[in-house]
Amino acid sequence: MSPNLGKLGEQLVSAWLQQQGWTILHQRWRCYWGELDIIAQFPEGLAFVEVKTRTLGSWDVNGLLAVDAKKQAKLWKAAELFLAENPHLANCACRFDVALVTCLRQPSPRLQASLDSLEFPPFQPGEPIEVGGYRLVLAEYLSHAFEE
Repeated sequence: MSPNLGKLGEQLVSAWLQQQGWTILHQRWRCYWGELDIIAQFPEGLAFVEVKTRTLGSWDVNGLLAVDAKKQAKLWKAAELFLAENPHLANCACRFDVALVTCLRQPSPRLQASLDSLEFPPFQPGEPIEVGGYRLVLAEYLSHAFEE
């Protein structure tokens, strides 16, 4: 999978969360432990969202198998570091969500140049949308996907 495809999946999920009234605090927040794809605030607290974007027929159940115990431990450590660096958010209720995006790639030579300026129409999980020459589906959104 290309880095652009992963970023596109993250943008899709961010757009959907914003359509639900959530505020995106960070995308691709990096630290020693890795990267938190999306950090979003919603009325009840914060969600650290891991996004897995796959093409049809992936071996790892649309990316779900890639969020194994080792990956979860890294996400926990990254989230703890984020909260330590943002003490004003430390008392928020926090959870880890996983978003699974399926992509059927379609040629688009202008995608790389226009990736940052894409606009997503309103959509629902399971509903395919066309954007930037790609056909994407937010196949599944798993809230509270794992616990410590």
